Amino acid sequence: MTAQRIVLASHNAHKIAELQRIVERVRPDIEVVGYDGPEPVEDGTSFAENALIKARAAVRHTGLVALADDSGVCVDVLGGAPGIFSAYWAGHQKDDAANLALLLDQLSDLADPSARAAHYTSTIAVVTPEGAEHTVEGIWHGRLAREPQGSGGFGYDPIFLPDGESRTAAELTADEKNAVSHRARALEAVVPILAAL
Repeated sequence: MTAQRIVLASHNAHKIAELQRIVERVRPDIEVVGYDGPEPVEDGTSFAENALIKARAAVRHTGLVALADDSGVCVDVLGGAPGIFSAYWAGHQKDDAANLALLLDQLSDLADPSARAAHYTSTIAVVTPEGAEHTVEGIWHGRLAREPQGSGGFGYDPIFLPDGESRTAAELTADEKNAVSHRARALEAVVPILAAL
């Protein structure tokens, strides 16, 4: 049986590596390839819209089935922000350290852990060359720590404390994170779609 090839529509090396590990675990017969095409303008107003924008661009560029993720951290007290603006929270340079520092500063007066409730959201879009489109969502609930802990992961992982955990997402091993993360949950939901390819 020939391996099914799909393209991961992302220029984020960390995200590509994470998604490759998860996809290969749920569908080992899928050959995952990276995306080297132009980065589209993500002007959607939701995770789903932005994921579809990226997946459609990757299909046009490669002719392959495309899998795209749009994700971010959503803080309850900030009305769900940074949300779709997570990667650019401190400006358009996509600086993880600056984004994290700004968010911590914005929450610095909130000592009560319940006031620091947050969740990661991942919406994954699958778009085929024939024009079929699907989106699924994964949520990972937790709260934000008062200072960064751990050196694994990326983005807001050093301050995200998943529910039931005393360690941040950055302190979990890659296998631990990939078993329970928002992307893992979204990919579980996308398995039936991948199985039908």
